[in-house]
Amino acid sequence: MTLPQNFGIAMLMTFIAGLTTAIGGAVAFIVKKDNLKALSIGLGFSAGVMIFLSFNDIIPEAGELLAVNYPNAYEWMVLFGFIAGIVVAILIDYFLPDHVDPEELENPEGPCTKRHKIKRAGLLTAIAICVHNFPEGMATFLTTTQNVTLGISVGLAIAIHNIPEGIAVALPIYHVTGKKRYAMLYAALSGITEPIGAVIGMFLFSLFLPQILVGILLAAVAGIMIYLSFDTLLPLSREYGNWHLSMIGIVTGILFIWIGLIVLGHV
Repeated sequence: MTLPQNFGIAMLMTFIAGLTTAIGGAVAFIVKKDNLKALSIGLGFSAGVMIFLSFNDIIPEAGELLAVNYPNAYEWMVLFGFIAGIVVAILIDYFLPDHVDPEELENPEGPCTKRHKIKRAGLLTAIAICVHNFPEGMATFLTTTQNVTLGISVGLAIAIHNIPEGIAVALPIYHVTGKKRYAMLYAALSGITEPIGAVIGMFLFSLFLPQILVGILLAAVAGIMIYLSFDTLLPLSREYGNWHLSMIGIVTGILFIWIGLIVLGHV
């Protein structure tokens, strides 16, 4: 198979965009393990980023990609992809191993139960982000092979919102284990599927139209992120802080990614 043009730059941008989750993981080095306020704000922050990106960026982009080949049906295809993403998130949530210790049964409000909930949130977030980064890797890679300038902009935008995603993975893991290296490792690994998505994308796009595949996958990603935000991140943010801390995190996350995208748009 002949390598596409700009292959080296495309792969480099995809790696950079994916591994910036490790930057978010570095928050473990500046936040105390038992700081529940930081955990609450961090979870709300990540939810704000995911909700804003889903409705303001990912869903419109999915529609634009699908409208090229399906101008009369693309809205229904986006809706289908969004619902499919929610279903996938529900299945991940359902089948993720949920081991309950005897101490949890005896004391359902005890510290073990709380640690379990936080660890579960970290694992769910890591899985969701892995799924989320897969089509993003494809999109970054393909865009860069066609237009380097546009690809760099897309890669930078993805890199920016991967940082708070790394935070969403690292904070729960660090809070449960107390080990900074584990928090960094899980955060970094959650972004590794982005370059994997780029490599697999080279083979898949010889069989499917890029607009069809990426469009539907992006819509599904939005569904996964919305489900994760409302079902896991926001409830836990409220539980381990208070509603005011959750709102601070949500608003800060929205403003952070909004300003970032505006700045990138003027670069």
